[in-house]
Amino acid sequence: MVKTVSNKSNVQCQSEYGILKQVVLCEPEYMEIKEVINDVQKKYEDDNIDQELAVKQHRNFEQALRNAGVEIIKLPPSKDHPEQVFTRDIGFTIGNHLFVSEMANPIRQGEEEVLAQWLSNNKIAYKNLSLHSIEGGDVIVDGNRVFVGISDRTCKKAIQNLQKELPDYEIIPIPFNPKYLHLDCVFNILSSEDALIFPEAFEPKIVNLLSSMYHLIEVSETEQFSMGTNVLSIGQNRVLSLPVNRDVNYQMKQHGYEVLEVDFSEIIKSGGSFRCCSMPILRQ
Repeated sequence: MVKTVSNKSNVQCQSEYGILKQVVLCEPEYMEIKEVINDVQKKYEDDNIDQELAVKQHRNFEQALRNAGVEIIKLPPSKDHPEQVFTRDIGFTIGNHLFVSEMANPIRQGEEEVLAQWLSNNKIAYKNLSLHSIEGGDVIVDGNRVFVGISDRTCKKAIQNLQKELPDYEIIPIPFNPKYLHLDCVFNILSSEDALIFPEAFEPKIVNLLSSMYHLIEVSETEQFSMGTNVLSIGQNRVLSLPVNRDVNYQMKQHGYEVLEVDFSEIIKSGGSFRCCSMPILRQ
């Protein structure tokens, strides 16, 4: 089932690295590890999340985006949605098509409705993909090529439906070890030439496929755990990354990227970082 709302707004994302102009965020006011749903959360379950610190770090992230000229859209946080900070998963923009996700895990179901309501209120066109689960963290765009991770959150039938919705795009299914949650936790595109990868998450044939398209910058197991792959490109070779991921940051700098370091150490305890916490709807 696909629900469409009329459009009176500009929506456009042709890549993961165009100049970011407008993005959807949600403050982690009620963030907590309520139910362990990934390996990172297992480590921090007992400590849980310092909500005050998480909000402070998120506001620093927001300010870094504003300083770069990005317009911020903030969804209202809710006590019912402890993982609402990860706005990337609830929707995704491919070209001038904005899709609202179908969330797989019960603890996250309902988050997408907050986004859909905001889009409806602002008369922004969207398509609501239902029946089969698909989440934005598994969707990575580069021109007419769209990589979609096959995970516990995104199923093959949803990927097939997406291809039907976007016949002019090449939808490339990418299987990976689902313990890493979403594709953007192990693979991320920096430019038309470079991408970050944690190769151990993939079969060798998938690594070979991706290496035929991009120069792959490898992320270590340690820095994958601290979300080294989950950077956010904001255009003009500028990338938001955590200070703790020194090797990833060094490699990106060596390849000509300006690395903007922001401490996100409290938020990554729940298994996501800058890309997970941002849903772009307009890039130039």
